[in-house]
Amino acid sequence: MTATSEARASKALARPTLAMLPKVSDNLSFLYADICRIVQTDTGVCAEVSAGAGNVHRVQIPTASLACLLLGPGTSISSPAMATFMRHGTTVVCCGSGGILHYGSMVPESRTTAWLDRQVRAYADDKARMAVARRMYEMRFGEEVEEGVGIERLRALEGQRMKALYRGLANKHRVKPFKRSYDPADWDGQNPVNKALSAGNAALYGVVYSVIAHLGCSPALGFVHAGKQRSFVYDIADLYKAQTTIPLAFSLHDAENPEGRARTRLRTDLRLYKMIPRMVREIQVLLDPSLEDEEEDDGPEITSSRWRVVDLWDPTSGAVSGGVNYAQKGD
Repeated sequence: MTATSEARASKALARPTLAMLPKVSDNLSFLYADICRIVQTDTGVCAEVSAGAGNVHRVQIPTASLACLLLGPGTSISSPAMATFMRHGTTVVCCGSGGILHYGSMVPESRTTAWLDRQVRAYADDKARMAVARRMYEMRFGEEVEEGVGIERLRALEGQRMKALYRGLANKHRVKPFKRSYDPADWDGQNPVNKALSAGNAALYGVVYSVIAHLGCSPALGFVHAGKQRSFVYDIADLYKAQTTIPLAFSLHDAENPEGRARTRLRTDLRLYKMIPRMVREIQVLLDPSLEDEEEDDGPEITSSRWRVVDLWDPTSGAVSGGVNYAQKGD
């Protein structure tokens, strides 16, 4: 592996995608900002952008209705502005250009741990973990899996489906033979489909990571993938590759700059970002299947009262209200 080729591969993946992410629902939105300074003013939080000749243009940020703020390159934020976002329950994410890379995130203390609790419970129990893995397969391929099917069989079924998908797209676009590979040591030596697919997947991982961070889940606790800090990110991203990055990559099989074209197409079509509402809902349904029959427009967002400080664990109901004296009469 040479330093030049590795740097070229990293640069090829870390390119801008979008400046604005659409609303997840009426009260749940994602916003991306770069090359600006975010400050607290007397009237609220603003993004300051240089307008030349020493002039500064200010754009008001709707902190009360913003769920997640993604800070891209060239962005700085003041401490008072950060405090305002935390008070309003807004997740703040530090990311690469266009939200592709995820460097870290800050989740406000007011955010409930309900989804993390569900994730940990399912992850720690082999039976529950298998049930989540089964639901992932069903979401991904749109077919039911029998109760007794094991993880080995699921992996085999997934492999068969992916082979068939690659084969069908290769025939459609006359790309033969095709083999999926990602080698940063030989980035220039890879075919256009693999370059486009790697760039597209990197963009998808960044978006999924931001959604997971906003929900307060752990990116490391995967149900199919394991052993990586982004195992759950890979789990969720796999649900959408067959509809987004894979067919897009094959359509760019003869492009001169396939990785750049992949990013442009994803940016122009808003393909990944239009899927954010679906990602939010499907992560929630994976962790709590009882939500599956609820109305889609309602958005199964778990909230808590402004003044509810903390819950107490209960083995029967899951949680009971904190700040309550549970001593029995006469104790």
